[in-house]
Amino acid sequence: MSSYHLDHLQYLETEAIHVLREVAAEFERPVLLFSGGKDSICLLRLAEKAFRPSELPMPFLNVETGHEFPELIEFRDRRARELGARLLVRSVEDAFASGIATPTPGQVSRNQLQIPVLLAAIEEFHFDCCIGGARRDEEKARAKERFFSFRDAFGQWDPKNQRPEIWNLYNARLNPGENMRVFPLSNWTEMDVWEYIRRERLEVPSIYFSHTRECFRRGGQWLPLPPPHTDANRPDPYAGARPRPNETVKTLVVRVRTIADMVSTGMMESPASSVEDIIAEVAAARVTERGSRADDRASEAAMEDRKKAGYF
Repeated sequence: MSSYHLDHLQYLETEAIHVLREVAAEFERPVLLFSGGKDSICLLRLAEKAFRPSELPMPFLNVETGHEFPELIEFRDRRARELGARLLVRSVEDAFASGIATPTPGQVSRNQLQIPVLLAAIEEFHFDCCIGGARRDEEKARAKERFFSFRDAFGQWDPKNQRPEIWNLYNARLNPGENMRVFPLSNWTEMDVWEYIRRERLEVPSIYFSHTRECFRRGGQWLPLPPPHTDANRPDPYAGARPRPNETVKTLVVRVRTIADMVSTGMMESPASSVEDIIAEVAAARVTERGSRADDRASEAAMEDRKKAGYF
């Protein structure tokens, strides 16, 4: 009699597929948050395994800050086309024009401003569930999230009042106006994600691999040099995010470990040119994955505060 054994990646895969199918069964209007980053790339592969040969039962949604890496946008759009999926994009720039979001004087990062844009998109399309690629090992606030993480009618999260999840039973009940955030990769680690990318031979954006880029030193990190401002008829979208006269600018061989936008993503000096190289780097890393994110350095509770207000 042959034994039935799943290795750890197969177990994580089956768990995530089960969660995705639960979403399709329990919610009327789910949406998958797809940024083009490595976690959401894995989500797309899992969604294919969960629902093919049928069409994917949810559109993709991405909220742009206006500071994105061009390589990431190109990859996001191309991957959505390849999968035949409907990609919805809402932007902070458009939210400024419509009055949904208001820039805060002196605030360079638009990370916080993604919150009202996301909540407006949920209301616009009547989404009752947003599937995200967040993992518990990324950051301590994310470690508190359930697989099915409830949001009230204002899109807010209360980490001290969460629904129990016994075995693999999830409570998807909602009142009108409420919604759920669902995280199928909750139990995955950064290493699991890269091993899955290697096993499934998934394409990732080129900025995950070493490349030459102009960077400047700020806050103990190398930040990418923003593109030049060429449109004199509109304000510089990178005002405040450009290097000051006393900040060092260098051309370095770098890559990203985790991707936010160009204002918030710290670059790491690395020669990694393949997925195998990245896996070796992750195995030897002594700094947490999001330690290179400037948006998480605002305070000890920066992520939790954003999530309480409705962040991804």
